[in-house]
Amino acid sequence: MFRTLWHQTLPMAMGVAALLGFNLIDSIFIARLGTRPLAAQSFTFPVATVIIGVQVGFGIAIAALISRALGGEEEERARRLSTLLLFGCSAFMLGLMVLLYLLAPVIFTLLGADRDLLPLIYGYWGPWLMASWLGALLYLGYSLFRAHGETRLPGRMMVLTSLLNLGLDPIFIFGLGDFGGWGLPGAAWATLLSFFIGVLILGRLPARRGWLSTTGLREEARVSTRRFLGIALPAMTSQLLPAVSALVATAVVARLGSTAVAAWGLAARLETFVILVVLGMTMSLPPWLGRCYGAGHWGEIRQLMNLAARVVVIWQLLLGIVLALLAAPLASLLAGNDEVRELLTTLLRFLLPSYALLGICMLIVSACNALGWPRRAVMVSFMRLFVCYLPCLILGSWLGGFAGLAAGAATGNLLAGALAWWSYRRALGERGKRAGVHAGTA
Repeated sequence: MFRTLWHQTLPMAMGVAALLGFNLIDSIFIARLGTRPLAAQSFTFPVATVIIGVQVGFGIAIAALISRALGGEEEERARRLSTLLLFGCSAFMLGLMVLLYLLAPVIFTLLGADRDLLPLIYGYWGPWLMASWLGALLYLGYSLFRAHGETRLPGRMMVLTSLLNLGLDPIFIFGLGDFGGWGLPGAAWATLLSFFIGVLILGRLPARRGWLSTTGLREEARVSTRRFLGIALPAMTSQLLPAVSALVATAVVARLGSTAVAAWGLAARLETFVILVVLGMTMSLPPWLGRCYGAGHWGEIRQLMNLAARVVVIWQLLLGIVLALLAAPLASLLAGNDEVRELLTTLLRFLLPSYALLGICMLIVSACNALGWPRRAVMVSFMRLFVCYLPCLILGSWLGGFAGLAAGAATGNLLAGALAWWSYRRALGERGKRAGVHAGTA
């Protein structure tokens, strides 16, 4: 089982590393432009979590429904679902981008952005939203591949688009030859072009592999829309809760100044890169769990989750301790300003080891959605953010300034992981009792 888990997770982890490398690479280059452009980019991060939350919710529902249909040997239904979900979710994401574009003045005023930063933010906003839509199309396509048990191609595509972005970033930001570059907006245009090339490559493959169907779509939509929303809305809610939390956290950090916002933004981008193994598991496990759920193999589900939890804790704890010891040189590599570098070092020393239990929480949320417990997934996400993380963050900031904020965030992660595992074990125990009652009745 460990070998299968590793082979399923590794390609997605590598792909996630490449995909998340977009934001981290962008931030490293933008940091060379100065603190103000880096702070301007950091104000878009909580909005990015909103977009990612919606597309991940859709992706979870796509992978769950299609993998369950395949597990039940309903291949024609899986093809109809693939067509409906890909095109319907893509249209919704486009509408979301248009709405966010129109609401820009309201969003950044509420986040506490200084007026002198707004022109920088607005110049970056338009192309960044277009790039985010293309990125959402790619993610939806990756979800379809994961539902069919294929993780290698999505991983390779993520690596390809990330390498394209790495090559285009310095050209579009700083220029080359007679071309002077576009500064901060250049990072968004580089990402947009990279994703566009990825969409061109990936877009043809589902039809070629026979995964799509054009017959019976209306009837399938009537039957499956409610099921889709029953998975997607709770999953989306559990994913959007971090977005709301990120908005509140950014507003709290903004009270400490633009330098604090810049350091916070860098730490947030590094966080998603450091937990790439966890993110890979949250993508590779749900289809596997969905098939076990469809077949009624609950013993295998229990073994798989225990194994995944051990891997997450051991890996993230060791990695977090090593990187925390290297926090100062790592911050020097990422930040181009002494003040930002000092604050980032403080954040890394507190936060990185705490990702061991944060990873457990993320794993449980993903598993609950795949196992037909969407309400529990929402409850775990809510408790993590609004009972554990934000109260500790706000209290720490109030008591100890920036250092207190970092300590509070780490404490919130630790409490959230412990609470999530307790909730999962309780749900599993309740299901075992119900199964025993049914067996006794029979």
